[in-house]
Amino acid sequence: MRIVVTGGAGFIGSHLVDAYIAEGHEVVVVDSLWAHGGGRRENIPHGVTFVHMDIRDDGIQRIFSEFKPEVVSHHAAQHSVAIGARDPKLDANVNVVGMLNVLEAAVKAGTRKVIFASSAATYGDAAKMPVDEGSPQRPVSPYGITKMVTEHYLRFFQSEHGLDFTALRYGNVYGPRQDPNGEAGVIAIFLGKFLQRQGVRIDWDGEQTRDYVYVGDVVRANVAALNKGNADIFVIGTGKKTSVNEIYRAMVDVTGFEAPVTNAPRRPGDAREVYFDPAHAKRGLGWEAEVALVDGMRKTYEFFRDKEKTLA
Repeated sequence: MRIVVTGGAGFIGSHLVDAYIAEGHEVVVVDSLWAHGGGRRENIPHGVTFVHMDIRDDGIQRIFSEFKPEVVSHHAAQHSVAIGARDPKLDANVNVVGMLNVLEAAVKAGTRKVIFASSAATYGDAAKMPVDEGSPQRPVSPYGITKMVTEHYLRFFQSEHGLDFTALRYGNVYGPRQDPNGEAGVIAIFLGKFLQRQGVRIDWDGEQTRDYVYVGDVVRANVAALNKGNADIFVIGTGKKTSVNEIYRAMVDVTGFEAPVTNAPRRPGDAREVYFDPAHAKRGLGWEAEVALVDGMRKTYEFFRDKEKTLA
């Protein structure tokens, strides 16, 4: 089938492009390559059509009308919680207005379905664990707010225009191609420090936990959503909680380097515990996480290590 992947040069989006191409689908990548967005031209496979364009651009209508995608995988976003907090207008402009531009273009092009990269940030500080699809959404960041609002727009376009959707609320995704600089997950940040043989910072007491899901597992959920999970929303996580201290110890095992640790106070708003119940995804998508954390970390480490060697 014909698929447009917005944000297809980014961390998760580029892995999706690889998977869709491997399955024989025809793919067009739309990405602005925004400096703060993580999109890299080298992430796009040779031979895949690439359109350097912002999703807010009116040219999106032309791209969609010419290609006529059956499915749109929407991963383009302003994904930085920190940038969104500093500039809520930018956050809403990209994540809401940009998404509406994509949805309108999809309707006009006769697109069947949109697969949307939502986020666990829509839950905010959840009072009860594990989090599932029925947990109250009380986002505490502009980023989380825009992701929640977009889910409502998906429901509107489905009822008003017949545009089907599947929304995937990601946990803490990690893996190859994630930018270890700037705002990223703790695994990517730690790996960057370990590779440089530098020390790492652990906030609080390091016993705060998150649900870390490997990018390859996230990709499988997106592939399943091509034909399953219509008009539905799914939490995408492992169902397991892992502390920062456990991440550190596993990374020492994987890399063979014991990075010096600097302890720091708890970050404002940092939750003590977050993990997910993926049972609905297993029922609706036939999906569950398969990659163990230490295996995913090893794959991620080897990717960055090999990349450093080629740049040396």
